[in-house]
Formats: sequence, C-alpha cells, structure tokens
Amino acid sequence: MPENRVDRSQQVPQDFESDNGLEAVISLWDLDLKLLDSSKKFREHIGLASRKRVTLWEAYPVLAKPALAALIRQVIDTSEPRTIQVDVPKQGKCNFLVSYIRTGLLIIETNRANADGSLSSDDNEKARLIHQATHDALTGLPNRRQFSAELAELLPSNCKIGPVLMQLDLDDFKPVNDTLGHGAGDIVLKLAAERIKETLGREGTVYRLAGDEFAIIQAGPQQAFEAERLAEALVAEFKKPFTVNGISLFVGVSVGIAIAPRDGNESEQLMKAADVALYAAKKEGRRRARTFDPGMLIVVEQRELLRRSLRVALQRDEFFIEYQPLVEPPSTVVGFEALLRWRHPTLGIIPPAAFIPMAEADSLMREIGQWMLEEACREALAWPAHYSLAVNLSPAEFLMPGLTDRISQTLDIVGFPAERLELEITEGVLLERTINNLDTLNTLNVLGIQISLDDFGTEYSSLSYLKNFPFDTIKIDRYFIRDLMQDSKSQTIVRSVIGLAHGLGMRVTAEGVETPQQATWLHKEGCDRLQGYCISPPLSADRLDAFIRQATRMQSTSAFDELRAEP
Repeated sequence: MPENRVDRSQQVPQDFESDNGLEAVISLWDLDLKLLDSSKKFREHIGLASRKRVTLWEAYPVLAKPALAALIRQVIDTSEPRTIQVDVPKQGKCNFLVSYIRTGLLIIETNRANADGSLSSDDNEKARLIHQATHDALTGLPNRRQFSAELAELLPSNCKIGPVLMQLDLDDFKPVNDTLGHGAGDIVLKLAAERIKETLGREGTVYRLAGDEFAIIQAGPQQAFEAERLAEALVAEFKKPFTVNGISLFVGVSVGIAIAPRDGNESEQLMKAADVALYAAKKEGRRRARTFDPGMLIVVEQRELLRRSLRVALQRDEFFIEYQPLVEPPSTVVGFEALLRWRHPTLGIIPPAAFIPMAEADSLMREIGQWMLEEACREALAWPAHYSLAVNLSPAEFLMPGLTDRISQTLDIVGFPAERLELEITEGVLLERTINNLDTLNTLNVLGIQISLDDFGTEYSSLSYLKNFPFDTIKIDRYFIRDLMQDSKSQTIVRSVIGLAHGLGMRVTAEGVETPQQATWLHKEGCDRLQGYCISPPLSADRLDAFIRQATRMQSTSAFDELRAEP
C-alpha cells in the first residue's frame, strides 16, 4: 500500500480510542442514508462530517460490508432496533445501535462497548436531535417530515369518515419579504404559526411544510363536521393585522380542505385533493376556504391542458395582437397599446391573465415576448410617424439577462424608431434586484425608449420608485377610474397622482375610461392621456387603418362617441 494512502475499511469514529462513555456519538440519517444531523462528538471526530450530504458508507465504511449493510436495511424494513457489534483492530469491540422511527429517520449511536456489551448513550442528546430533525427551526412546528409520517400513519382509513387535511397558504406574504426584508417575513411566519395554533386549539396538529405553506391534520370523525367552521375561523383571524416593528401588515390565508377516505385514502391522493381545493380558494379571490369537490378537478385538468397547449402555441401561430388607442384629450389619437391574445384551437380566446402566469412559470415569456415585440413593431411601421407603440413587459421578461440588448437588436432589425416605443412595467418587477433594475431602466432611457409605470396604485406604490427610477409615464389603474364619478376618495387619489406626476415631470395615462363623463373629468384635471372603451375597445390589426383614418378627421370633444369602434 502506498505510504500516503489510509486503509478506511475498518474506520469507526476516532473517539473510540479515548471515549469514556459519558458522551455518546449520535447521528441521524435519511432513508437515502445521507447525514441529516449529529451530535457534537460525531462532528468533531468524523473526518468527512464537515462535507454536506455525507453518506453512511463514507462515515462508517465498516458498515458497508454486505452482511452489515443488510442488517441496517432490515432495521428500516422492520422498524426493530438492532445492535451491530464490530471488532476493530487494536480497539476491541465497538457497538452500533441502529434504530428507525416512523418519521423516516435512521438513528445510529456508536460507542465503545461497556463491559456487559451494552451501549452508553445520552438520551437527552438523542431526543434533541430527533426533535431538531422533525420540527421547523423558525416556528417550532412539526415539519414536512413529521407531517408525512403522521398522515401515512392515519391512512388508509377504514372509517366512514377519516382524518381531515387542510392545506394553508399565506396571501400577500411575498411583498412583506420584498419590501421589509426577510427578517420581517420571519416575524410574520412566527406570528402566523402562533395564530394558527391558537385558533386550532386541541382540535388537530399544525405543521409548517415550507416557506409560507402550512398544513393541519385533524384525526377523528367528529372533526370532519367541524373542519369548515375551523377553516372559516382561520380565515377570519387572518383578517386581523400583524404588527411588525410598529408597522401593521395584512397577510391573509387561503385554505383547502380534504376529508378521508371520501377525497382520497392514501397520503398522496388526500394531499392532491386538499391542494386542488386550495387552488380553487386562490382562484376565487384568496382569503377564503374551500372544501374539495370532484368538479374542481375539471378546472385543474383544463389548466394542465392549457399548460401543455401553451408550449406549442407560438409554433402553431396561435398568438395575435390587438391594439387599444391612446388619446390625448379631447380627441387626439397619439398611439396604441399592444395587447397579447391567444386563440386556442378548441377553447377559443384565452385571456392573458389566464396564460401569462403559466408562461412565466414555464420560462416561455422570453420567446413569446420577443415575438410580440417584433410583430408589434412591424405592424406599427404602417401607422402615422408620430404614433407611439406601448408594449407590456412581464416581470419574467424584465428580470431576464440581456433584455436591453435584445430590445435594441429588435428595433434595429425591424427599423422601428426607439423614441416611438413605450415599454410598460408593473411595480412588482422593481421589488427585486434594485441595482440591476435601475441599470436596465437607465439603459433603455439612453436608447430613447419611453418607460411607463403600469397599474400605479394597486400594488406597492412606493414613492421611492418615482424618485429613483426614470419613468416617463404613470398609468393610473382602472380600479380608481371605475367609480370616479361616484367616489370622492377616488377623485382625490386621481387628482393627487396627476399633480404628483406633473411635479416630477411625468405624463399621466388613465386606464379603463368607460364613460364620456369620466373622460371630461380627467381632461379637466389635466390627465395627459386616456385609454378605455369610451374611446375604443382593443382592435384587431386589420381594423386599425379605418380607425386611424376616422380619427384623423376628428379633433373635437364630441368625437368620443364617434371614435367608438363598431361592434
């Protein structure tokens, strides 16, 4: 054997040479036999312990022998503990007490054998490690490992009504992390865990699965009848604010409920049913509870159909663009906003709100967005030279590397002037990677491209965005325009935004203008541009020529009615 090589075939912890039996060497392993946690003694003396995901065979090569490895597998299969005694040259007999618990943990206690062959161990240390491996460090709640084990223990159920499973998701939690930092987010998670436990009382067990996802298991048939009441109580409790560093934060909760064996009699089935019910609660507006119904699966199946179809929609030429006019009051058309549409071959027109989040999640928006930008620029070349083109950038597109180069190259290839292009982004894209975002916007600004802050007032509305980012236009969301003539608060907000924007040298566009009265009021208050069905609904590309010719002839306030496109 070469001098610099070490024979590890009989390796056991070095502390057997001097251990006095007062401190046990304890390690916890998952079912793939990879290290999860260990005692201080183990970490100090196993040479490979500093590496992540150390395997059992790397830590204890002696146990890798086929006969000993088979004994360890037998412990996992039978859940019966076993002491494996190994003769180590020059050290004598060493014991490995191997135990398996239902949470999917393999526990190995190693020590020099006592005179009677028994193993000295520290039960307190073992209990601490087990608790640490089965509980969430932040909230102290049982974790996903414990959840999976306890749900599997309750299923399958032979009762007519078995355990109840609730899946919980916090609503509007991400903005807390993004705007106040992860420290504030952690405080909210702790407070949320306490609020769930207090509401639940002794009616079940709550678990933290991951991030802002929680679960509740209620055992016993009587709990099934109380599940909806409890879920509604949870929703009501989360309507109360959380106070973090003196700031009141509103973070709601959505709940999906599934009952065994009706909705599933295996863990995976019941979890899927609860998840489908949770998705239904989210889809219906969040901050509510829904119990699983087989009809919900139709919605999920349609969603998966859309997801599969979306991956080939661009290649099948199913996308098209409509254009909604932008008007300077009283009636001067100054451009159009390009709006992406999807014509599904069997389901018909799919609204953007239904497919764009899917495209973002599946990393399809770069390709789709590139097609839209190039197609819209080509079509806009036929418009009057002073007309602008507004194109929305999804958050996923904006955060992709190389955005400015791609846009610049597209404009060069098409031959569309940069100063005629206006890119619309929402406040949400500014919450992450602030320095990179500022660089991106400044580069676009240098290219001569106009930047519009879309849906202003509906998301986070930090005034620091207006100070730090180079916006040319603020778009007031339709939410504030809808009740403009009946709601004095909406009027005050819109009037204030117009004054604020003009004071910062920015234009203001009002979205969702649906009546001449709204248009007249906005004109009087100095709103720079109007957009909405009062002027025209979105138009297909083949209708733009007629609309532009008609718009050119009209330059009076009364033109609003005439400018409406024909059905």
